[in-house]
Amino acid sequence: MRRKEVLFVDGYNMIGAWPELEQLKKRDEIQGARDLLLFELSNYRKYRDIEVIVVFDAQFVPGITSTFEEFNVTVVFTQEGETADSYIERTVKKYINALTRVVVATSDAAEQWMVFQQGALRQSANELLMEVNYAKSQIRSDVSTFYDSRIRRRSPWNVTHLEKLDRLREEIEGQND
Repeated sequence: MRRKEVLFVDGYNMIGAWPELEQLKKRDEIQGARDLLLFELSNYRKYRDIEVIVVFDAQFVPGITSTFEEFNVTVVFTQEGETADSYIERTVKKYINALTRVVVATSDAAEQWMVFQQGALRQSANELLMEVNYAKSQIRSDVSTFYDSRIRRRSPWNVTHLEKLDRLREEIEGQND
């Protein structure tokens, strides 16, 4: 039986640490930064087959307390006055068990220590960014391999024909030297 994996992400912590998201925030495009973060984490979630919960505290959207699905990622906006850290600390306990691996992505050292004491693993914003980028490169590679294999299957040429063509190409190139 495969262990379930749950990734909690401190949303604004990632926005402040990931260069592309930070640029959007500096241009006062916080909604764009949130959407891009959710989109990137959605692809990562699908590729890694894990549950992702992104928590935003009410600092930038006061009065909105909600939980919803966006891009197949659970998005939580905390209560006004509640930090993402306190929400994550309180909620992580509910997920920790022998069959679930819980990881909390934040660069807040105090938060990392608190969740680690509860039994969750910790990951910095930069480590998560590196993992997301690696997953993106793997996705590109998998897609390329898939399409390459489809092209080969649809080709009227078999391996013998391709080998003969390759030898003929080498002969022609040798005559042109």
